[in-house]
Amino acid sequence: MTTSLTQAARTLADRPVIATVATVDAEGRPQLTPVWIDRDGDDLVFNTAKGRAKQANLDRDPHVAVAVVDPDDAYNVLVVRGTVERSEEGADAHIDALAHKYLGVDSYPMRQPGEVRVKYRVRTDRVVMQPADEA
Repeated sequence: MTTSLTQAARTLADRPVIATVATVDAEGRPQLTPVWIDRDGDDLVFNTAKGRAKQANLDRDPHVAVAVVDPDDAYNVLVVRGTVERSEEGADAHIDALAHKYLGVDSYPMRQPGEVRVKYRVRTDRVVMQPADEA
């Protein structure tokens, strides 16, 4: 079982590609959410606002799966399964960094008054890269 990202996985995660995060809702049903992602070493990192469904789901159950599909090659796919670590510290700066990566702006333009941002770091249990590549 692989728990670290290969070079191809890092390259894909570093691009401004929309990822899909799978969480489990209060009734035990899967919920999928498109998100912006970042990478810190072998950890994927994403961000949300307090009060959203994925925040409630992850606070209740930290298990997550993240899928990233290359928009230029639908057969170049990264899937990571693991658990998240939650932090509000640095979450505002992180969403601004994501806005720069995805929109080319210095500040997240969709921030709402009073919004509290939450940053999630995925601690990987399993990595699957299609096609498989060398570490």
